[in-house]
Amino acid sequence: SNFKKLFLSLQVYLFVCSQVLLQVEIYEIEGNIFRLKIDEASPLRARYKVPDVLIKEPTTKRLFISHKEAGILVLSSVNEDYKLQVTSNPFQVELQSKGETVMSMNSNGLLYFEHLQPPPSDRKSTVQNEEAASDSSKEKQEDLGLWQEKFGNFLDIKAHGPTSVGMDFSLHGYDHVYGIPQHTETLLLKNTSDGDAYRLYNLDIFGHKIHEKIGIYGSVPLLLAHKPNRTSGIFWLNSSETLVDISTKAVHTPSRSAAETAKQRAVPLTDVRWMSESGIIDVFLLMGPTAFDTFKQFAQLTGTQALPPLFSLGYHQCRWNYEDEQDVKAVDAGFDAHDIPYDVIWLDIEHTDGKRYFTWDKQKFQNPRKMQEHLRKKKRKLVVIVDPHIKVDPSYTLYAQAKEKGYFVKDRNGQDFEGISWPGPSCYPDFTNPEVRKWYADQFAFKTYKASTNILFVWNDMNEPSVFKGAELTMQKDAVHYNNWEHREVHNLYGFYQQMATAEGLIRRSSGKERPFVLTRSFFAGSQKYGAVWTGDNTADWSYLKISIPMLLTINMAGISFCGADVGGFIGDPEPELLVRWYQAGAYQPFFRGHSNMESKRREPWLFGEKNTQIIRRAIRERYVLLPYLYTLFYRAHTAAEPVMRSLWIEFPEKMETFDVENEYMLGKQVSYSLGFDLNIFEVVWKPFCPGFVFLQIPVFQRGGTVIPLKTTAGKSTEWMIDISYELHVALDTEACAIGELYIDDGHSFQYLHKKQFLYRKFTFCKNILSSSCIDESGQYHTTCVVERVIILGFGKHPTSVTQTLLSCSDGKKTEVVFTYDTKTSVLTLENIALSVDADWEICIS
Repeated sequence: SNFKKLFLSLQVYLFVCSQVLLQVEIYEIEGNIFRLKIDEASPLRARYKVPDVLIKEPTTKRLFISHKEAGILVLSSVNEDYKLQVTSNPFQVELQSKGETVMSMNSNGLLYFEHLQPPPSDRKSTVQNEEAASDSSKEKQEDLGLWQEKFGNFLDIKAHGPTSVGMDFSLHGYDHVYGIPQHTETLLLKNTSDGDAYRLYNLDIFGHKIHEKIGIYGSVPLLLAHKPNRTSGIFWLNSSETLVDISTKAVHTPSRSAAETAKQRAVPLTDVRWMSESGIIDVFLLMGPTAFDTFKQFAQLTGTQALPPLFSLGYHQCRWNYEDEQDVKAVDAGFDAHDIPYDVIWLDIEHTDGKRYFTWDKQKFQNPRKMQEHLRKKKRKLVVIVDPHIKVDPSYTLYAQAKEKGYFVKDRNGQDFEGISWPGPSCYPDFTNPEVRKWYADQFAFKTYKASTNILFVWNDMNEPSVFKGAELTMQKDAVHYNNWEHREVHNLYGFYQQMATAEGLIRRSSGKERPFVLTRSFFAGSQKYGAVWTGDNTADWSYLKISIPMLLTINMAGISFCGADVGGFIGDPEPELLVRWYQAGAYQPFFRGHSNMESKRREPWLFGEKNTQIIRRAIRERYVLLPYLYTLFYRAHTAAEPVMRSLWIEFPEKMETFDVENEYMLGKQVSYSLGFDLNIFEVVWKPFCPGFVFLQIPVFQRGGTVIPLKTTAGKSTEWMIDISYELHVALDTEACAIGELYIDDGHSFQYLHKKQFLYRKFTFCKNILSSSCIDESGQYHTTCVVERVIILGFGKHPTSVTQTLLSCSDGKKTEVVFTYDTKTSVLTLENIALSVDADWEICIS
């Protein structure tokens, strides 16, 4: 045997049920990723393999056979950092990094694979009757039971029989695991051995309960495991209903210490079992070794967060429903009257003609184009809802076209699947069909979507899909999609595909020039490429404010940085203090929208008394002042897959006291937010796991050693703020140093990508010199904005002089800077400096 023989992948064949051959493929992928695929070698028909989620088919690397003996094969990566030991009987795979076992597969022997079988001979009559046939033969009855299942009053006919798959993974040395959104659960995933498994099955659950593992609106089958010296991930690429069981225990292993060879030590071990109803086993093992490495590895597979248009990072005002054009204008005017910034007003389902999407209620919205032009003059935008269900009405153009073209999902008998939703009887476009997605995207063209303009953007709701009176309020699993795939196989992809088609439609209507904004309720791995998500129908209760933070942190870990929770709670009426606190929390979260149910009392920010209006105004204005920093974070998410909103353990991976913290988080590297009380002071504080944070307010901390770019004041909306000058907050670390970044582009187009129309700057404070330099010289964007003010936090002594130098000037002339110094707080403030944002300069303090 030639142990140096080169392999691109490993293929192993296994027998199940004594007769059926399974093919196992193992690949190494560039960037410390391994892929394991298991499928039937010769299935009766092809099994479903998830398309379109991976941005491309990953390029495999070379694996070498480094050892071989009876029943055991050891494969090594080129640099021999990783080894894969494959055992044939029982089948197991062990993944080692530098001699340490990181992960093993099927070590508990829980691999299962229900192979495709010929149908029972009398299945045809069973389907026609839609009832279990009465049969004297118990054996025959059990055989039929494999091919049908009852859920309440619903009969699920399995056209191809049982097809579930599953496998266990053991994470060695790990007892902290995270991810697999979306659940209303704690940040740290819990053991499920004594209760329900985590379920990934997208469902419309109105007023979802707290601390439940049932699936709600979105699913990302990505689990992360962390210990002080490593982060690893498991990405289970399967879009059918999936359950995840987790069990953490201590395993006693011999000590490696020479002095304690006879002793035993307890090492944590977490077993994770994945079970899916259909498809194949297709799993990616993300080897890190850091958290940021795993984020990049997942993005390498599924894509990075789309760079949002700047307006969408402002505040959004929504309600089910703003009644008519006069109501929209009155709410818009209310923000100006109370000096509260906002960017977008939203319209829910009542704005349409009888819940027919892409239309307007002719009585309530008689001139929607004029209404949009009014908002445009105010430099604001409009978002309207576009749900997937289409009203059954032959006179409705959208329905008639889709009906004629055969674009709806079918039932098991080949007829258009029909369910009940907001319009009444409704049909559902089959977004899994590329032709249907193209047709749907075309509906957003200005000539087709009457009275729409380029300030109109889109909200995809109810796209789990939600089906009133359906099994679990969703589509029957035996409905049929494009290429004859059953709904059970594609269920968790439905909302993903609608958002994809919607985003493409908004891009296409601008001839590819403008970035889209699309909010979706249902999502899957890769949804980050198409827009934003939110946590769905929450409740106006303190517990929902609290749980929103671990929910959003978990979604961020799964690659979707643009996420938020409805401020104030969608259901019910928040008490004023809860509403105020929620605004303070939402101001420091990626997607910031106030929203409420039609049965809730009106809750525009000025309706709760002047004192509360002041606090809410200040929170929203702080959001707008923070936008330069937040936009820079989204650029990092877009280019480097760094989550905008981060659990503390991500920034402090060696500090175990941070591993389960879920009421405090980092906004990028520099800002820490904590649930608590509102204060407005500067104070240097110290934490056991941080070098030093400066306390600002709400409470918000700036990390020592950082520079944060801000606007000097808030405007009426983001578009009003283009020419407002900047200020820098410099928080010094224990070495009296700091560093930060600022990214700028036009905020709305793809010119940053196609024409290098961007500006990317770096600010450094070291040895009492603050300097500005260019990070990416290819950037061609120019701005007239200046840095007007610098606030240096933690400056140790009163300066004698401060001078500024514009380095791009030939003479390098120095100019004196006006400053003030507060000896009590050690805050040095530099005023009226007027240094260009796009120029190289330095400020010297002596």
